[in-house]
Amino acid sequence: MRIARAINNLIEGFERLPGVGPKSAARLTYYLLHVPQVELDKFADAVRNLKLNTKECNICHNISESDPCDICSDSGRDRGIICVVEQPLDVLAFERGGRYKGVYHVLHGIIDPLHNIGPDEIKIQELLKRDASEIILALNSNMEGESTCMYLSRKLKIVNCKLKITRLAHGLPTGADVQYADETTLTHALNNRREF
Repeated sequence: MRIARAINNLIEGFERLPGVGPKSAARLTYYLLHVPQVELDKFADAVRNLKLNTKECNICHNISESDPCDICSDSGRDRGIICVVEQPLDVLAFERGGRYKGVYHVLHGIIDPLHNIGPDEIKIQELLKRDASEIILALNSNMEGESTCMYLSRKLKIVNCKLKITRLAHGLPTGADVQYADETTLTHALNNRREF
């Protein structure tokens, strides 16, 4: 069966997005066929204007409407504490909690030799130029995240040997069952235990 070219083009467009397979792409496309044209136009405008109406902050490299971003422009933030994250989505996660009052540095990736991503492909040099009393390494605790943290720690200590470098605590999340935790999670939970 031949499908309309417009439908096929949109399915192929959705398939290029991360995490969207052929079935999901087809489902999204056929869903959009039933959306009123006004809503479809709003959606198309949002996609069209995504890059036109956003900027990368020249300080923290977060994505924002302004440069510098609202967080870097906020005089109430503690500029001495920099939380290093992998992607702009990670900034949103911290900001939703509303408790962190420092600033950020977005790497836009992690060191991943299997995908040909080295230290020069992410925002490490920009981090090394920033002034801080503490750097919080808030990268994922997978192999690439851990190796990126080790690399950053060595480089940051060369720039400033008195710099305090911390890592987010890892362990069992609230409500998790010990019996389902893997060895790495249990080890982190034991090593990061605190007095009760």
